[in-house]
Amino acid sequence: MSRTDLFLLPSAVRNDPQVDAWFAEGVEPLRQLAKEWFDRMRACGPDVRELLHDGHPTACVEDAAFGYVNAFTAHVNVGFFHGADLPDPQRLLQGSGKRMRHVKLRWGEPFDDRALADLIAAAYRDIRVRLAAQRESLV
Repeated sequence: MSRTDLFLLPSAVRNDPQVDAWFAEGVEPLRQLAKEWFDRMRACGPDVRELLHDGHPTACVEDAAFGYVNAFTAHVNVGFFHGADLPDPQRLLQGSGKRMRHVKLRWGEPFDDRALADLIAAAYRDIRVRLAAQRESLV
């Protein structure tokens, strides 16, 4: 695995005030729903870093991106940079790109929150494995 297999954001930090400001500037329910899921990404481990990338909160392990959230007028996306490789037994993931996938949440519509929490945990574990493999390949 080469460094190019990872989406690197070297300016990610432990608690980015710009991310908190993004959530604070919108009090609409969808932005708060996005915050709930981003907080779960933040809580994955002490090595999680964050920043605003392309205008939305993005979670990294060290500098390697693994997830993001974004709030639109009618839905929230909870996305994964290597989502195409994640186990998704509940078939929540949408998208057809080479790597990225997302889960679309609509206000007032039920969704499987346990399955989404499992996807976040899997994305975190996946990026840690990718980082470890990358380090080993450099030795």
